[in-house]
Amino acid sequence: MKLSNLIGQRIKEVPREAQTASHVFLVRGGYVRPVAAGIYSLLPLARRVTAKIEAIIRREMDSVGGQEVLLPVVLPEELWQESGRADAVGPELLRFRDRNDKPMVLGMTHEEAVCHLARTEIVSYRQLPCMLYQIQTKYRDEARPRAGLIRVREFTMKDAYSFHGSQDDLDDYYQRLHDAYARIFRQLGLRDVISIQSDTGMMGGAVSHEFMALADCGEDTLFISPDGEYKANREIAVSGLQFEREAPQPLRKVATPGRKTIEEVAAFLGVGPEHTGKAVFYLDHEDNLVFAMIRGDFEVNETKLRNYLGTPALRLADDAAIRACGAEPGYASPMALEPDKLRIVIDHSVAGSGNLVVGANEPDQHYCNFNFGRDFEDGEVADIATARAGDPCPVSGRPLQEKRGIEVGNIFQLGDKYTRPMGCTYLDRNGREQYLIMGCYGIGVGRSMAAVIEQCHDRNGPIWPAAIAPFQVHLCALNNRRPEVAAAADKLYDELLAAGLEVVYDDRNEKAGFMFNDADLIGAPWRLIVSPRTLAEGQVEFKTRDGSEQTMLPLAAVVNTLISRRD
Repeated sequence: MKLSNLIGQRIKEVPREAQTASHVFLVRGGYVRPVAAGIYSLLPLARRVTAKIEAIIRREMDSVGGQEVLLPVVLPEELWQESGRADAVGPELLRFRDRNDKPMVLGMTHEEAVCHLARTEIVSYRQLPCMLYQIQTKYRDEARPRAGLIRVREFTMKDAYSFHGSQDDLDDYYQRLHDAYARIFRQLGLRDVISIQSDTGMMGGAVSHEFMALADCGEDTLFISPDGEYKANREIAVSGLQFEREAPQPLRKVATPGRKTIEEVAAFLGVGPEHTGKAVFYLDHEDNLVFAMIRGDFEVNETKLRNYLGTPALRLADDAAIRACGAEPGYASPMALEPDKLRIVIDHSVAGSGNLVVGANEPDQHYCNFNFGRDFEDGEVADIATARAGDPCPVSGRPLQEKRGIEVGNIFQLGDKYTRPMGCTYLDRNGREQYLIMGCYGIGVGRSMAAVIEQCHDRNGPIWPAAIAPFQVHLCALNNRRPEVAAAADKLYDELLAAGLEVVYDDRNEKAGFMFNDADLIGAPWRLIVSPRTLAEGQVEFKTRDGSEQTMLPLAAVVNTLISRRD
């Protein structure tokens, strides 16, 4: 490809809305162009990268017995009604009606669609296990797209779905896919990817792992033990904290005029936040009131609370709902509340601590020395706390480390969550009808490309791993108006192409600095520079994009040298 013909202009200025390295360089390098919030066109450079990512994914999916299919993007909503997700999923599922007034959706994931296919095509135990996969466009109507391709509305994903006759078979295959994912991310050149336990979320099921590319711009918070034995997403991470209760002191009411927050109350009474109790009120998906109580130095983990309650959604309750149960906003505690009006969940940090400062359910009043079990005992005790950096690891006891990550892949054990309501069955060895057991496995293609840049870049642009670089070689012809330079560069370009190397040839008559800036943004692993000075010595300058090597090569040996490096 001659650079003068390549579609996608390089841009000198940093895009105003770009906050991450991948967003900056994908736009500046001419890889992507925004069409609307969270919707991008991929230009030739990006498609060359994503095509290589997809080829690696296909190779690994085929190696574990996958069969490629292509499911529709537009789906009848009735499939989602069958699975029970139509009402459980919120506005991120884009719904519309076709010209016949039939409710339709744009697929954000394809469990329903693949079950619709499997229930007609998988009929016997002899066909199991079976894995179907696709690389397909998805649409998720994100409320806040950000960071270029890291959080978008329209995206390309590899999603795979396996079907099994038993949980044991799913367990074995789940590990095979886990290993295949590790191989994929190594081949993509991601330097630091970890597999962590995660919440199953809207997908459901019993077991889930996320593959996280560690990056400072990552949206996910991860907690990792120093030895790596414990790794979990913030949504489900637990700590090994042990709480010790002091001898109970007499309960007494104190005036706290105008002090509502934990910080205000603690400062006014001269105690630390760890000696206070925090009250947080929620409404579940059926508008039932939930009172979560946690120690003041912790935060409620809404994912843990939602999973404990078995509700798909929680939202903060308003003051009217709080007062309706007998509590006072800003001064609430579980004392004297009517249990039939709400559900009270007490975190272990409150149940295991003593003599806490809590609200008195009266304006400007708090209680000192609240002890769960003595002053109130009707609540449900559960772990609803968000883990914190420095908390002891639940396995080793060593301080947990907090990191940020970009989710590039996820895998789930779904069981019969979808196959049972959708009537996805097969005949077992005894001719009896059984529900298929299911797993699903996703990789974001564009997000993986962005994650590679986050881990592999310098201040000038991407440093692409060889396996997915848009080109292997960037050929620069300096001062190519001189006939000897143009002739030598043209001949070298043709020879490199004939040898099967992927080459982008900067044939423009630009200044060296301009050419090199563009070469940095394109990020090919190898750069060749032809100039009057090098030609006078019968040589070509060779350098690597990562700066690890710079040397002169005899012009006649360039092609064979690069072939040997490639092979």
